[in-house]
Amino acid sequence: METYVNHILSNWSGKPLEGAHAMIQKYGYPQEATMSQLIWHNNGPWKRTVVHRETVPHNFPTPHPDFLEQVIDYRVPIHLYDDVTAYDGSVYLDRTKGEASAMCHKEAMNFLSLNLLNDIVTGRRDVEGAKRFYAQTAYMYSKQNISTPYTEGLLFPKQYNTADPGIIYFK
Repeated sequence: METYVNHILSNWSGKPLEGAHAMIQKYGYPQEATMSQLIWHNNGPWKRTVVHRETVPHNFPTPHPDFLEQVIDYRVPIHLYDDVTAYDGSVYLDRTKGEASAMCHKEAMNFLSLNLLNDIVTGRRDVEGAKRFYAQTAYMYSKQNISTPYTEGLLFPKQYNTADPGIIYFK
């Protein structure tokens, strides 16, 4: 796999290449690799980590490319979905799978995003409070190299049995 991944990465550049190397250094070589993405399963606290070759421009809280997607099992009550999307467009919910994911340019920012998602779900912060805290924490992390527990790991217990396959209407 190592030779194959190195061949793939020879065609990558910029931030996705840097991100791929950072994930390989931390978690080893991925279990899956294509020309457009590298995928790790059950690495660290993550159900799945994907480094995408293609980036998505994201302006919150400052312009940066999103390419590092990290997924956890997490159930969000349906009535909070609008709050989550208002908080951060790079936090994604999959109700059927019971997954929440964050996509940013650094793992620390994905930790921050998902920790604040949990704060919203548990009522610890409202949407505007979460956005302000994210912006302040991201600034301190990126400009002053100051880390907090919110950027170092998930601050809530792992969830299980989070899938919601829906209701059968017809048999």
